[in-house]
Amino acid sequence: MPTPALLSKLPDVGTSIFSVMSQLAQEHSAINLAQGFPDYDPPQELLEDLARHATTPGHQQYAPMPGLPRLREAISHKTALLYGVPAPDPATEITITSGATEALYAVLAAVVHPGDDVLVLEPAYDLYGPAIRLQGGRPVYVPLRPTDFRPDWDQVAAALTPRTRLIMLNTPHNPSGAVLTAEDWNTLAALLENTDTLVLSDEVYEHMVFDGQPHRSALQHPQLAERSFVLSSFGKTYHATGWKVGYCVAPPALTAEVRRVHQFLTFAVHTPTQHALADVLSHADHFRELPGFYQHKRDLFAELLTDTGFELLPVAGAYFQLARYRQLSSLPDVEFARRLTAETRVAVVPVSAFYHDGHDDGLIRFCFAKRDETLQAAAERLSRL
Repeated sequence: MPTPALLSKLPDVGTSIFSVMSQLAQEHSAINLAQGFPDYDPPQELLEDLARHATTPGHQQYAPMPGLPRLREAISHKTALLYGVPAPDPATEITITSGATEALYAVLAAVVHPGDDVLVLEPAYDLYGPAIRLQGGRPVYVPLRPTDFRPDWDQVAAALTPRTRLIMLNTPHNPSGAVLTAEDWNTLAALLENTDTLVLSDEVYEHMVFDGQPHRSALQHPQLAERSFVLSSFGKTYHATGWKVGYCVAPPALTAEVRRVHQFLTFAVHTPTQHALADVLSHADHFRELPGFYQHKRDLFAELLTDTGFELLPVAGAYFQLARYRQLSSLPDVEFARRLTAETRVAVVPVSAFYHDGHDDGLIRFCFAKRDETLQAAAERLSRL
């Protein structure tokens, strides 16, 4: 029998560029600086806690749908401690999700209706656009300033209409590492004051901000906090991206809508992992050490690439380094990334993948969340260009 005809909901979407470049890295035995995951382990204490909880009687069954109460309580305490805000109510304002990816999808599925507009500041993580479209929404792309990847608030204001259901922001920003300031949040609050537009603030790199500056969260702005979904990632914070545990902080009415979707999407997150994370969250040392830990890697990698011909852009946060390569090649960025992987055996991501229309500024993205010796080996290979 012939295969039944299938009308794709995303006919123009192929395999993620991150998977493509990681596969290419495997084929060429390349150092993978493309996909954003560390090549070192989570803290030993966390691994030991997970092993213990994995064999604890009763910890092999479903956790409560919103997440373990003790983990939500620990998140509430941490949020108030770090950001100087009233502690979110663990019962009604915090939801544990299967990574920040599920949280993001659940938010969009909960609030975006067919015909709604969602503002996306580009370049942006490649999940944003397809997830909006799957809800029947329309992504409205607003370019970040090409000089420093910060919002052009005049362009944001021009894009806002009564149909704008949501604006999506990411700070620290992937792929550029730019961070939003208190002034940025004030400007956004003024723009949204007389609207019904909601905010999704993707803050998964919240603990990776450099040069002594603080991370500014949407939770710290009272007028924005009441209309915001703020997403965080334990995978990023604890070097455990494969564990896929994140969370969403939002006011009670917004949280209720996220949970309506979450209960039918994943329902509950891995129970032993939640217990282990609740244990380690009682100690503040790890996430307080992350700015210095990653600033060292940023600075080391920049120094190692000094004589390679790449023009490195400033990095204020997250764990990615953008680089211009026009001194080395006039190839389109996708072709250059593929050639770089094959010839130097170092895999990177072309930044055009972060634009819905493939906009190409001659930039590639390195991930420096790697062991120092990995970065040194990668730089040695790149120096042969």
